[in-house]
Amino acid sequence: MGMLSRMSVIVKSKMNRMMDNAEDPRETLDYSYDKQMEMLRNVKRGVVEMVTTKRKLEIQASKVQANVSKLDSQAKQALGVGRDDLARIAIERKQAAISELEGLGQQISGLEIEQEKLAQAEQRLQAKV
Repeated sequence: MGMLSRMSVIVKSKMNRMMDNAEDPRETLDYSYDKQMEMLRNVKRGVVEMVTTKRKLEIQASKVQANVSKLDSQAKQALGVGRDDLARIAIERKQAAISELEGLGQQISGLEIEQEKLAQAEQRLQAKV
């Protein structure tokens, strides 16, 4: 049994030596660098997508805000001519628009937080590279 275990150790050491010779540290380093650059590109792409999405939500919020103002003036006009039923409908729509506006505000805030996290991750990756 001693002979088999010695042969096993010799074969294992020869295999390790061959694997060490086959492994080029420059290739490993290049591979790691490429992977980090790919991650950095993905993070940058994520930041751009966040900014784009946030901008779209801001545009949508401004449209909803304009709609709120329009509904408010419609409600006042309806009250001015004695159409309480139309005023009530306009006020209900205005309340729905205000709720939508609040939801958009929350989404924008969430995107700003995520954008900041991605920007920090980008800085950390950039420092590593």
